[in-house]
Amino acid sequence: MTKSKGFSLIELLIVVAIILIIAAIAIPNLLRARIAANQAAAVSTIRNINNSEAAYISQYPSTGFADTLVKLGPGPTCDATHACLVDSVVGCAAQPCVKGGYKYYLASTAATPIGDYASSATPVSWGGTGLENYCSTDDAVIRMQIAAAGQLGGAVTRTACADATQYSPVQ
Repeated sequence: MTKSKGFSLIELLIVVAIILIIAAIAIPNLLRARIAANQAAAVSTIRNINNSEAAYISQYPSTGFADTLVKLGPGPTCDATHACLVDSVVGCAAQPCVKGGYKYYLASTAATPIGDYASSATPVSWGGTGLENYCSTDDAVIRMQIAAAGQLGGAVTRTACADATQYSPVQ
């Protein structure tokens, strides 16, 4: 009698079951790590917008703060309409500007010179790309709100962002 070489069907099924069990344990951890990375990137981007606004108002004091993200973004020439302070993804032509699983907005008053602003970030998919909304005003304090994305909805006003009952400072 000759003995055949190879694996039996039962052995293969056991190996596949073990691989599935390991994947079931690892995938949720991977998703949580991705959400944490998206949130850290959102805080960093809001911080970058704050720094860009400070640079913008020092370069163009008669204009005040930038009232749109496109004014902070790149352009053919670096001037008050395209200051070249943020990348083209954040300084996109139409809000919201989507980067790293978050949508970014910039709102301000319409008076010239513009004396205030509020930047905000909300997850593209609540629970899928992020679990927190972020905002910051001309005081440069980054605040977070743990609520469903629909409650933030879009651009946040300076008053709403500064409201301690809605947003708490990021530690």
